[in-house]
Amino acid sequence: ATPLRRGTTYGWQMVGRPLPGVGMHVVDAAGNLLPAGVPGELCLAGAGVARGYLGRPDVTADRFVPDAFSGEAGARLYRTGDRVRRRADGELEFLGRVDAQVKIRGFRIEPGEIEAVLLEQEGVHEAVVLVREDPAFGMPGQKRLAAYVVPVAGAELATAELRSRLGQRLPDYMVPSAFVVLDKLPLNANGKVDPRALPAPEEAAGRGEYVAPATPTQRFVAEVWGEALGIERVGVDDSFFELGGHSLLLVRVHARLRERFPEGVALVDLFEHRTLGTLAEYLDGLSGRAAEATADVMEQSRERGAARRERVNRHRATRPGRG
Repeated sequence: ATPLRRGTTYGWQMVGRPLPGVGMHVVDAAGNLLPAGVPGELCLAGAGVARGYLGRPDVTADRFVPDAFSGEAGARLYRTGDRVRRRADGELEFLGRVDAQVKIRGFRIEPGEIEAVLLEQEGVHEAVVLVREDPAFGMPGQKRLAAYVVPVAGAELATAELRSRLGQRLPDYMVPSAFVVLDKLPLNANGKVDPRALPAPEEAAGRGEYVAPATPTQRFVAEVWGEALGIERVGVDDSFFELGGHSLLLVRVHARLRERFPEGVALVDLFEHRTLGTLAEYLDGLSGRAAEATADVMEQSRERGAARRERVNRHRATRPGRG
């Protein structure tokens, strides 16, 4: 139990401190205690722990485990399934459910942890992170993260800036592929967020007016992006990352581009030129510079050949018996 000040916004979900006679431990998957700041599962101990679930011995054995920290024979811990971390002030912060973890690109991810970081950002009032497999949001069957945020009253949120901020706090695989700004989050009859009522990122983004690729390079890049992202239509003003791209897909795109533009296109160039139009313009510039460099090499070769012939002619002219 923790006293709260009325009207105060904390920006994170508080569990509070234990009541007298109740122990609260944050442990890892092996049951080891975790230090402050490290997320883990919340386990309850003490006299308030029940004996088990009535008529459900399998669940009881899973949730009620021996208490290795009390020193009392027969003492047990209750595994709540809540994912928390202890803050520096001793308060416990709720991050979500352990069973809500998802696996994306080989990494286990807790959406609640991403939500917690989003709620710390200036201008963010509410945030929900979901895993989506919408066909329009990428290849069928490919899971991607989508973040839905509600700004505080009067604030404007730029999704590109939010993406950048999260990239500074979280590893790449935890940064959502899409950010959707909503006026409010849809709720069900129980007052909880209704995931089914949240719009698909493709529908919510709107993507503005579609500008079709016009040049050969633009059409080639659109084809490469479409194959990597699993979408049919890519416009000149579309951003690779806002369409759902991530660093692993970008490596695949880079390999394809190198087949056609071997003149030194680097992976970092694809991060710097994020829209189809700017990337195509950069690639055309590479080709132009490569052509100029080839022309310079050929001109220098011709000049060296002319100089070599002139030296040979002078040498012949000075040989005895000539002239």
